Amino acid sequence: MALLDKHAILERNATLLLIGSFLVVTIGGIIEIAPLFYLENTIEKVEGMRPYSPLELAGRNIYIREGCYVCHSQMIRPFRDEVERYGHYSLAAESMYDHPFQWGSKRTGPDLARVGDRYSNEWHVQHLIEPRSVVPESIMPSYAFLKDNPLEVKGFATHLKANVAVGVPYTTGMIENTEADMRAQADPNADTSGIEGRYPKARVGDFDGNPQALTEMDALVAYLQMLGTLVDMKTYDETAGDR
Repeated sequence: MALLDKHAILERNATLLLIGSFLVVTIGGIIEIAPLFYLENTIEKVEGMRPYSPLELAGRNIYIREGCYVCHSQMIRPFRDEVERYGHYSLAAESMYDHPFQWGSKRTGPDLARVGDRYSNEWHVQHLIEPRSVVPESIMPSYAFLKDNPLEVKGFATHLKANVAVGVPYTTGMIENTEADMRAQADPNADTSGIEGRYPKARVGDFDGNPQALTEMDALVAYLQMLGTLVDMKTYDETAGDR
């Protein structure tokens, strides 16, 4: 009975209730956060992960700008039905350079975490121009205008510098070659040795079907073609001791 009386006092006194709530949240937060400072790494180490190439990063910016994340998640959960449909479940390390990450469970459209290399560039372009021409039941809007929008290359190095500020390991060489790498990745006739050295597994070539112009369609397709392709899941060891 005495305990109930004390609880009633706490409920009726806004100041005491606020102080009590603050203490509970503070203690709970410390219990959750403190152990992380004693872990060497909170993300499993996997081979193949690298920062986005400038063209892929530009495509990711367009993906976010156009609200693609509203209908498509990029997080395959470790459930049989999801793995059978989309591929190996997502690893935390695959999002380590995402700011912001594209996780979620909203799937008006399919999950895109492993869409890279599943379709040709031509398929992606046609799908973005007129979705129902390749997926009759699609309710996705058309993004045909991306093929007419020139990609802004000048000054894009500032995006890489901003990512460096939040921990993405872009090197000085990567930043200095930003504009050249953006053009080279989408030019089938360019010398791609530099970009392939800086960004292993970067897919290069004409993405939008018009090698004479560098467009937002080039960037978005380059981004989509990269998703889920950096880590070789055939050799990924789930029981590795450094996870």
